Amino acid sequence: MTYKVTGLDRSRFAPLFVLDDEALARHGARRVVADADHGFPCRVTLEDARAGESLLLVNHASNRSDGPYHSAFAVFVREDAGEAARYVDALPPVFIGRPLGIRAYDAVGDLVAARLSTSEATHEDSIRELLADPRVDHLDAHNAAHGCFAARIDRYRSEA
Repeated sequence: MTYKVTGLDRSRFAPLFVLDDEALARHGARRVVADADHGFPCRVTLEDARAGESLLLVNHASNRSDGPYHSAFAVFVREDAGEAARYVDALPPVFIGRPLGIRAYDAVGDLVAARLSTSEATHEDSIRELLADPRVDHLDAHNAAHGCFAARIDRYRSEA
């Protein structure tokens, strides 16, 4: 099963980048500066920000279902992020070295299945196994320890 991992669209957060700290707080967001080269995973570029880079810490609804599986949590977005990252049959850098909870949702946003994946080797196996289920519309990967949304994963269909 071929899959693609996609970062969030930066334009969704663009209006926040111009706000001062007080205005960000009114939106439930804050500006942070990475103090290490690991631990500040940008959800647009799907890479860790480097020490000294500015990011926004914002709430993101990864599953906007009206049902009981609605899900939202804090994510980092680099202020200088470009286009959303896209990986086909490859794991993005933010998956490497992090255990993941991989959640499979149907088309209405109900949870169909989930896997705890502890290494890069099992990430790919879990992704392919879950996407093989015809009930599954898409997957959401979350960092297992902190619970934050990592990336959306879909079946890949050639655009040619």
